[in-house]
Amino acid sequence: MLEALGLTTAEERVYRAVVLGHRARPSEIATQLDITPSALSPLLDDLLDKGLISRVGGHYVPAPPDVALGPLLVHGQAELERARAAVGQLAEQYRKDVRRRDSTQLVEVLTGAEAIRQQAMQLQREARTEMLWFCRTNPIAMTSAENEEEFRALARGVRYQVVYESALLGEPGALKGLADGIRAGEQARTVDTVPVRLAIADRKVALCPLGDEADGEPTAALVEGTSLLTALIALFENYWNRAAPVHIDGNGGPLTADEARLLSLLIGGVSDKSIATQLQVSQRTVQRRVQDLMRRVDVRNRMQLSWQIGKLGWLDGAAGPVASPTASDQRTARR
Repeated sequence: MLEALGLTTAEERVYRAVVLGHRARPSEIATQLDITPSALSPLLDDLLDKGLISRVGGHYVPAPPDVALGPLLVHGQAELERARAAVGQLAEQYRKDVRRRDSTQLVEVLTGAEAIRQQAMQLQREARTEMLWFCRTNPIAMTSAENEEEFRALARGVRYQVVYESALLGEPGALKGLADGIRAGEQARTVDTVPVRLAIADRKVALCPLGDEADGEPTAALVEGTSLLTALIALFENYWNRAAPVHIDGNGGPLTADEARLLSLLIGGVSDKSIATQLQVSQRTVQRRVQDLMRRVDVRNRMQLSWQIGKLGWLDGAAGPVASPTASDQRTARR
């Protein structure tokens, strides 16, 4: 879970053992993790160098996780911002220089919301294996209720991986629309922001809206078979690997459906106010339920709660059964 912050899987296991043990001897950690002292020693040294633990006598003590991991979070955010800037520069180049299909670049610029909508639908109709999406607030070409092509594609076996901005999940009715997609087979994750709107079909062609022109008409680039397509796929994978999974229903495990929704939205960065709106409860109820869950897994703050829930696997496989959508479904958490 902490690979995005620069920790290896082995380092994370040791760090979690120190956090849970609070004051632990190397022999105790080695026994708990079933590794040899010689294998443990360099991992402890790495954690010491990163400032995540300290040595007090013969014991190892964890630094406060929210303080120790803060610089690593900032570093990761800086990498994402550089990727965002690179995409912005490419988009600016499209707006200035690309206005028709170029046989050497294989890039075509589409103008107008209807042309972009038709192309997005066509990508889904022709997809054979997978669709990758970045979803932002305020869609420019297609609302969720119009995108019935996703359900048809899911039904014929196309895999959908969708990264949503957390603000999108806080909009009225968003959770119901998101649940429809997840129950139909969509894999959904969330981050604070995504850099661009983006749809990629079968890793062969990408549709990337570029923004509004001076006359108010939105434009989008249709990208095929270029290094730019490779960069857009890499950008998606970067955000996907860092994003938090979204779960809607309970999985028959220790969480109820409401608890699974609450934790999924909380880990995804949705505010208490928006969570309360989605669950149709008060903010005080949300805060009380979070406190109850923290006591249940014996942690002191929300960051530790997220880690412990991930370690216990309580949200694993919580997407729920496949449900057949109907034409009346109002799906508002989409493109």
